[in-house]
Amino acid sequence: MKNTHRCPKCGGFDIIYIKGFSGAYGSGNNIPVGFTIFSAVKVDRYVCGNCGYSEEWINKEDLPALRKKYTSV
Repeated sequence: MKNTHRCPKCGGFDIIYIKGFSGAYGSGNNIPVGFTIFSAVKVDRYVCGNCGYSEEWINKEDLPALRKKYTSV
């Protein structure tokens, strides 16, 4: 959905973009990687306005911080 601007489930083109953010007390679309809100990795969401299917994406620049904090499976 991020790259194609099309829903992979229903084929719809009504894609809603929700920008990741970090709010007070850890609220928002984010993953904590440090002790402060400023170190949180933001998670962008893409939602199909037709069927409700959603995807979450993290910027490539933030992947090293996630690898450092969390382990791979």
